[in-house]
Amino acid sequence: MARPRSGACADPLAAQLALRFDEPQEPALRHPLATHEIQLGARVVGYALRRARRRTIGFVVGHEGLAVSAPKWVGLADIEAALREKGAWIVRKLCEQQERQQRLQQARVDWRDGVRIPFLGQPVVVVLDARTTGAVLHADDPASPPTLRVGLPATAGAAQIRDAVQSWLQRQARRVFEERCRHFAERLKVRVTRLALSSARTRWGSASADGAIRLHWRLIHCALPTIDYVVVHELAHLRHMDHSPRFWDVVRSVVPDYERLRGGLKEQVLPVFD
Repeated sequence: MARPRSGACADPLAAQLALRFDEPQEPALRHPLATHEIQLGARVVGYALRRARRRTIGFVVGHEGLAVSAPKWVGLADIEAALREKGAWIVRKLCEQQERQQRLQQARVDWRDGVRIPFLGQPVVVVLDARTTGAVLHADDPASPPTLRVGLPATAGAAQIRDAVQSWLQRQARRVFEERCRHFAERLKVRVTRLALSSARTRWGSASADGAIRLHWRLIHCALPTIDYVVVHELAHLRHMDHSPRFWDVVRSVVPDYERLRGGLKEQVLPVFD
């Protein structure tokens, strides 16, 4: 019997195991309430399985991970076959959720002297200055970010700083939104009867047939072209209360690259205040 070459493994199973352990392993994607695991491509996915009164297997990829609902009569082998069939999609969505959660964590604001917040798409440095009345934006040095001097002592707590900065941002939002609404309402030949700030959880803006416009105040974090897209979107509804081709033609008439701006808005991660 020929001797194995130096460095080779005589046992085929051992060789397979050695290869498997030598390969880089992707981190597992586990739901915090995971009850089962499955290998999907290069990833181990831990999923939460719940038996439910339903006819088909269903799964949801949320910020916590993969949750699966299945009828009581469906076996585990059938459930995992369904997961493998959609394996690439599941892993991609899990990774997207993971990346989004990481961005959200990074966006959490540590309310203190020197913290940076986005304003009109650019960073602004918060500076506590008890000599200042209210909050005042200074942009004296073009080479440095503007500073927002807030009239609070150095000993101010996080909640005090947050509330003062938020109040200033909301005042700026109303000022900017009113100016942009006037500008684009004239171009689109529509009339805005009322402008209100919104804190809606899922909508950037809304419009009513009577000319009332609501815009989310957190848009003030975004660059002006993005704000303009949302403003025009809502003003266009005063012409067409739908999302028909005619509606999008109105939007395109003043914001030709609205599709790019709309796509960027969907990926927008706002600073987390709480």
